Amino acid sequence: MMAIFAVGLLILLMGIGVPVAWAFAAVLGYLIIAFDVNTVTLLLQGFRSLDHIVLLALPLFVLTGYLMKSGGIAQRLVNFIELMVGRKKGGMGASMVMASGVFGAISGTATAAVASIGTIMVDPLSHRGYPRGYSSALLGMSSLLGILIPPSITLILFGVATRQSITALFAATIGPGLLLLLGLILFNRFCVGRLFNEELLLQESEVDKETKKSGVLVSALPALSMPFIILGGIYGGVFTPTEAAAVAVVVALLIGFFIYRDLTLSTLRKSVVNAAETTGTIVLVLLFSFMIGKILVAERVPQELTEFMTDLVQNPIMILLMVNAFLIFAGAVMDDLSVTVVIAPLCMPLMMSIGVDPVHFGAIVACSVVIGANSPPVAPILYMACRIGKVSIHKAVMPAIYLIVLVGMPVMLLTTFVPSLSLYIPHLLGVM
Repeated sequence: MMAIFAVGLLILLMGIGVPVAWAFAAVLGYLIIAFDVNTVTLLLQGFRSLDHIVLLALPLFVLTGYLMKSGGIAQRLVNFIELMVGRKKGGMGASMVMASGVFGAISGTATAAVASIGTIMVDPLSHRGYPRGYSSALLGMSSLLGILIPPSITLILFGVATRQSITALFAATIGPGLLLLLGLILFNRFCVGRLFNEELLLQESEVDKETKKSGVLVSALPALSMPFIILGGIYGGVFTPTEAAAVAVVVALLIGFFIYRDLTLSTLRKSVVNAAETTGTIVLVLLFSFMIGKILVAERVPQELTEFMTDLVQNPIMILLMVNAFLIFAGAVMDDLSVTVVIAPLCMPLMMSIGVDPVHFGAIVACSVVIGANSPPVAPILYMACRIGKVSIHKAVMPAIYLIVLVGMPVMLLTTFVPSLSLYIPHLLGVM
């Protein structure tokens, strides 16, 4: 009962606008008093949990995202993708979705994708006839491709919290990520001409078109090399995910300083400061959440939850549906960090009791984060996308709901009930 109250308190505090880190601190304080925990031992356990080599990837991937924006890499990616598909019907929207996917395959974070891709593309979309509310909702959903298409900071946190292979988790979300990308492109294609009209660009002469295409392709080659270097290195066994994050930073610096020359000492300093602030918040939340998890495990809360659910419902399909619903609800009222490092480990014993592979469960959790991060009342990514898009949240809510119901939830259900969608690639690559 005390554990249920703690989860409810966390949801309440975040719902009324208490900063995430301090909401976790308040819940931790309550649990320490309620269960009379030895704080010295708990602090040692918490700091020991943070002493993990994989967590070094967090600040490095976050920094990569900021460097891509300030170093001109994101702009070249968008230019290249827009040239390839931007002149077709629905092409501008598809360009934003694909650019977010490529960006996610480098930086591993949704917030950086919203800031970088949104800043570049929302205004051009508006000029082409896309409503800003719709563009912001599409930006919010497509930026979450950074969670599903590896590398992914969310999956790194899940792997650390549940002691699973980070490489296997990266491979498990490739299938769902590509499915979400395709679903968003098809949804956008359906909307163009029905919900709004897209103004097509004037046709260029074949000579001008080829000249422009060659120039954009040459300019984009260094940026396009980054996902091949990072992902190829991880799955080729050249380096670990943590080493890949360090390589990504070095490559982004070299491209930004010496090839594109958009990166300066001033913008580098700003990128480092922004990355440090973001990482500091994440690590503080992680510390509190790890300590909360230690208390809950010591009090056998996950085991009791498993026993309660299996006594209540014996059908594995119904249990999966209930866990899906719970994860979506949790994601709608909590941020993605909370769902990943607190709620997911609580549900892990229950999922394993019905035969769900932990890596498969990681893919399910990642899909739930995609939905929750765009679902009111919290909807942190959707709110951020609206700020970038300079539009009221009220104009983006309905398009976001359509995207969630018609694209996000089908992808989550397919991921849940078709395990091979998540597990085939990890088995194929021999990482599990």
